[in-house]
Formats: sequence, structure tokens, C-alpha cells
Amino acid sequence: MADVDAELSLFLQPFIEQFGHKKRGAMCPLYIAGLLGPGDRKSIEPMASRLAPGQYDRLHHFISDGIWDDEPLRLELARLADRIVGGDDAFLVIDDTAIPKKGEHSVGVAPQYASMLGKRANCQTLVSLTLAREEVPVPVALRLFLPESWIGNPSRLLKVGVPEQMRQPCTKPEIALEEIDRLMATGLRFGVVLADAGYGLSAAFRQGLSARGLVWAVGIPKHQKVYPHDVALIFPVSGHGRPRQHSIPDTLSMAAETILTDARWRKVSWRRGTKGRLSARFAARRIRVADGAPQRILDKGQQHMPAKRPGWLVSGARMASGNITCPICRLIQRSSNWPEPLKPVGSANRPISR
Repeated sequence: MADVDAELSLFLQPFIEQFGHKKRGAMCPLYIAGLLGPGDRKSIEPMASRLAPGQYDRLHHFISDGIWDDEPLRLELARLADRIVGGDDAFLVIDDTAIPKKGEHSVGVAPQYASMLGKRANCQTLVSLTLAREEVPVPVALRLFLPESWIGNPSRLLKVGVPEQMRQPCTKPEIALEEIDRLMATGLRFGVVLADAGYGLSAAFRQGLSARGLVWAVGIPKHQKVYPHDVALIFPVSGHGRPRQHSIPDTLSMAAETILTDARWRKVSWRRGTKGRLSARFAARRIRVADGAPQRILDKGQQHMPAKRPGWLVSGARMASGNITCPICRLIQRSSNWPEPLKPVGSANRPISR
């Protein structure tokens, strides 16, 4: 235990120096040790009784009432993570972290989806960002998401001391983009952003990643609409009426799973797991996701326009009795080295392809 305490103290020393206050610096390792140590109850009182009898008031003040800036600590964490795993071959992984709760007073607690439980539960939800390279992950950001039951109740926010700048409505994808901006400003190095479908289904999130010049791969629902990568924009000519002011795609969008119907599936193995070599079958198609502005296409109704730049749609599936099961779709897009953005190619009187 002494070796563990010594290693923890050594690790925390750069962070403790950022407090600039001796008493705060003394409480920080005590609180961290309480979270990491034995005992089911991780509230202040039981941790203080186990680790520092007689110092409950000081530890409680440090966590609940003390006023200190966490930005220097977050900057130190980003620098540390970059030294350990940062680089062009590193991945920035975005996900949710849920903390189940029994009461209703913890900030942000509400009945909501808990990813770790796979169902709705009374919990706090946090947006997490992790820098990873090979098999080494380093958490670099963890920010609380406030659901509508909190954001829509100003007196509740005021009562628990939520900072003024955190009281505005903000979706989890918006939080993730803000944290990416903050981490990029620190000089954190990574090559690819990864996120599951909880973030990937947001067109604004995907467009935000591309606008920042990032390479990204995100999960999407299988019904996400996409176009073939070679879709063209045309001005269809009708025999009557005014000519169209806006171009439209020469083919209709389709579900991601549909465009993969005739794709060639290939078995890929990547490493050994506890039960043998890990493998799955994958299929890929070059596509343009339908996340542009909505446009009425003749008598076909509203369709979202194709993205300006193409990407890859990749689907992976486990194998069971020779059949493909549980397909999972991913969108992958680079922000450079792609063909020129989609442009209209002129008039056409051919029918819109289905």
C-alpha cells in the first residue's frame, strides 16, 4: 500500500502545484485516495472516516464549498496525456459515462439512458473524451450533461451552484465539440476522432468535425440516408412551368443498410483475445451522406442533399453459423485528399433514379 501511495503522490504532484494553496494541495490526494481505495460508499463522510479521521470539515469544504479554478488542472492533464500517448497515430474517443444514483439532488441526475447499464436509469450522464494509442487509454475530459429537467429549472440550478456559463441548453454532441476545441487549443495531438452512433447520428456533429479539418469515424443507425459517391447534381428540365432555381441529385438517397446489399463482405482478423483471435466480416462503400439542406425532389418529396465531400460507409458484423449478424455501420471521412466538392453538372431531362 505504501508503494501505491508513493506512486499516487508522484503522479499527483504536478496537479497539486496548480492549486497554489497548501491546504487545497493537501486535500486533493486525500480525496483521490478515497475514490480509489476500498469501501463501497464514496461520499465525503465515509472517506474521511477511513483516511483522515477528524478532517471531515476540511475535506467537505474542499469539494463542496471551496472556490478554485479547474482549468490549470485540465491543461496539466492534457499535457500529460500528450506526453504518454499523443501523436498522429493516436485516437480521440468520444463516449458517454453514466453514474447511477438513488437520489435526486446530485447535479444533473435524472431518468435517462445509462450506456453502462444498457437501459434508462436514474443517473448522471457525462461526456467523456479519451486519448488512446495502441492499448493505452488516457482520459482527457469529462463534462457533465444537464438534461432538460435541470436546464428548464433556473431555481434548481441556482440552489446547487451551477456556474452561470453552464446553464444554457447544450446537447452532448455540442459539448463534445466544445471539448475538442479546448483540447486542440492545448496542443493535444491525435489523428482520428472516434464516436458511437449516439454522436454519429447528429449531422451537426459530423459537419463540425469536418469543419475543424479532422479525420473521423462515427457510428450511424442503419437507416441513415446516404447517396452513391458519384451522385451528380442536375437541373431537370420539365416541359412546362418555370425552370428550377436549385439543383437536385440525380438519384434518390437510400438507407445505409440498403446500399450495402450487394457489397462484398470480407473476413478481417486484428488481434488475439482471451478466447482466441478476434475477427469479423466487413463491407465498405464509398458514399455521400445525406446531411445537406432539405430539398423537394420533383414528386419524391423532401430529401436531404448529398454532403459536399464523400466518405466511406463501413459495416462490420460478427459471424454466427455462417450468417452475418448484428451489422454495425460506420461513417469514415477525411477532410483532405478527396476529390473536389460536389457541383452541379448542368441540365438533364432524364428521370431521377431510385
